[in-house]
Amino acid sequence: MRRKKIKYGEKVPVKLSLRERDLVIDHAFLDPELADSIKIAQIRSGKITAKYSLDDIDILLGCIAAESNHTKNKKLQKELDELFDRLHALMESYNEIED
Repeated sequence: MRRKKIKYGEKVPVKLSLRERDLVIDHAFLDPELADSIKIAQIRSGKITAKYSLDDIDILLGCIAAESNHTKNKKLQKELDELFDRLHALMESYNEIED
């Protein structure tokens, strides 16, 4: 797969459904700055678009994985795992380069 080159620290669009946003807000223990950016993200056609750096996405992935690994609710675990997989694939589609 060919990766898109971006500058180190550049923010990329992360699209989430309203349900995925709720999963992140309600179940992932986020840094307040990351949580705020998802809460104020633009909503269009039932999708939310927030902008995150790859480092931010990596932190978000860690939060989602931690919650998935500790929940007893199988349905919630499945939803979190699917979100993790999608965001991980998004992150892997970029390649950061130094200026």
